[in-house]
Amino acid sequence: MKHAWTRRGLCALGALLCAGALHAAGLQVTDDRGVTVSLAQSPQRIVSLLPSLTETVCELGQCHRLVGVDRYSNHPASVRKLPQTGGGIDPNIEAIVALRPDVVLMAASSRGVQRLESLGLKVLAMEPKSSADAKRVMGKLGQLLEVPDAERIWRAIDAGVMAAAQSLPASARSLRVYYEVSTGGYAAGTQSFIGEMMARLGVQNIVRPELGPFPRINPEYVVRENPDLIMIGSRNVQGMETRPGWRGMRALREQRVCVFTPEESDVLVRPGPRMAEAARIMARCIAAQGLR
Repeated sequence: MKHAWTRRGLCALGALLCAGALHAAGLQVTDDRGVTVSLAQSPQRIVSLLPSLTETVCELGQCHRLVGVDRYSNHPASVRKLPQTGGGIDPNIEAIVALRPDVVLMAASSRGVQRLESLGLKVLAMEPKSSADAKRVMGKLGQLLEVPDAERIWRAIDAGVMAAAQSLPASARSLRVYYEVSTGGYAAGTQSFIGEMMARLGVQNIVRPELGPFPRINPEYVVRENPDLIMIGSRNVQGMETRPGWRGMRALREQRVCVFTPEESDVLVRPGPRMAEAARIMARCIAAQGLR
């Protein structure tokens, strides 16, 4: 009996030591810079400075951990009540530090990354630009937040995109589309997540692949390509018909222009958990062209 209790005691001690070792190891997540961020435990206080990251945290069921967001994060509605800490280009460093975050989520291209790290804050820099990036980021945040079913959530999003594609007739494949993302003529290229979604929906993007994911397009280029359909946000549409040569393009002559509301544009330009909704918005636009 004495030996049995000794064995049990050793087993219990071993379990405690293993648990202690795991706790000591904590969490390690490698961001888009290749920097490995180490945390003693899953963060409970998070500042997010990119809308797609904010939405992903909430989609993972962890909205309650957010203590601050950037000025553009507006979904879900609950995040609008949180303190705003500037934007990716101009983060309010003092406001972020005052919130005492365990980790700051932000774009890899943000100016504030090194400044925040120099002040001793943990920064996880991630910037999804493609569908694969969005999937990877969801997995990384699932790891960070210890949410085990991130992969299942992504599969549901992907299935939603597929369903939107299947709702369209085969004739949609002949449709040549120009998608203008923002003012100044910045378009969605084939390598962007928007361009990838256009491809999954079966339409043809007039922007050539070699131009990159979000190139600035000369208005004359669009005239030469003469798209069948233009997709554009209401923020950018003003003055579109006065651009040189545009009035004579097929899309404008036949009034094949989808003008997205600001709310719809927010969904469409964020590579995150609302991508299935984005696919449905785009599919409705395509279906409205009366294709058979």
